[in-house]
Amino acid sequence: MKKPFALTVAATALVLVYLIPVYWMVATSLKEPADVFNVPPDIIPTPATVQAYLDTVFSDPAIWRGLRSSTIITIPTLVLTLVIGAPAAYGLAKYRYRVTGGVLFLLLAAQMLPTISLALPMFAIFSQYGLVDTYAGLIIANVSVTLPFAVVLLRPYMGAIPGDLLEAARLDGCTAFGAFRRVGLPLVRPGLVMVATLTFVMTWGEFVFGLTLATSDDKQPITVVLNRFIASFGTQWTNLMAVSTVIAIPIIVVFIVLQKHVVAGLTEGGLKD
Repeated sequence: MKKPFALTVAATALVLVYLIPVYWMVATSLKEPADVFNVPPDIIPTPATVQAYLDTVFSDPAIWRGLRSSTIITIPTLVLTLVIGAPAAYGLAKYRYRVTGGVLFLLLAAQMLPTISLALPMFAIFSQYGLVDTYAGLIIANVSVTLPFAVVLLRPYMGAIPGDLLEAARLDGCTAFGAFRRVGLPLVRPGLVMVATLTFVMTWGEFVFGLTLATSDDKQPITVVLNRFIASFGTQWTNLMAVSTVIAIPIIVVFIVLQKHVVAGLTEGGLKD
């Protein structure tokens, strides 16, 4: 069906509004420090310079340590969220128990809690078990946030798996888990991709757990390292924007590569729900 012209114009304008902060971040990273607060502001950096990238991204070991830590934290968090969240969502969707409603309520309530209210109790608990300033502690903390989110999003997909197909798989010799793995998971692939993408974005950009639970420079994620450019005696805007641009690149790449799957997953999830 042909899209109305007005709808196309409105969608284009909305996208441009959302892209303005991204453009300004990149443009600021290419300016000289003295030009950042020019009045009127320079829409296009003149002259453009990559000195901020040379001073920070390519010369500061702390940036690379932060990127490494973020990668080490994000990938296991993503895998654990899917490995635990998919069967949990399947169980809540296909099996009815007295506690099902209560569990769903707790999962929804968990998403409403501010991260800082979780970080401080976690610091006290993790201190008892030697998990403070470890990647394991940071991964557990992030999974505690992404897992309820994943279960709630995946549950409508799991509920839409045809029971006849699962029963047919059981008759062919599959166990209940085998039917779920062999028949159910391939049918909910758009939902899994959507949840994986959103989990990656949430974990890659997480700040509070990194600031609270990572006490050494070696374990701090890149979002915490980024905070160093904001000092009491002034903010290094060009360096801050250069590192912010580098942090945003993986998120932009993931969304470009998986755009169709994410949109399809969100659309199908809304319809199924």
